[in-house]
Amino acid sequence: MAFKVNGRIWIEGEERFMGIGRLELLQRIEQTGSISAAAKGMGMSYKRAWDLIQSLNNQAASPVVSTQTGGERGGGALITPEGKRWINLYMELQERFQAFVEQESSKLTLE
Repeated sequence: MAFKVNGRIWIEGEERFMGIGRLELLQRIEQTGSISAAAKGMGMSYKRAWDLIQSLNNQAASPVVSTQTGGERGGGALITPEGKRWINLYMELQERFQAFVEQESSKLTLE
């Protein structure tokens, strides 16, 4: 039997700030321009997605997601420069974490 190291990494402030789920939500908002579509694509309720966005926006130095209401084409959501900065920071952190996991897993051998 082969063993491997496994885990998840997230960034915390006073509460959880960024993890793999929030990263995916932000990426889907960036792709769709919609909180509703992003949530639906993840099998998440709109309320849950909105709560996560509010948490991100409240903890970050400036808003991570900007929303617009109404209008001819309806509302929408945009990832702000602050949001893009956090997406990039977390993706880089996740890459380093995965490299660590793989390195440590390679040390687990059965003798």
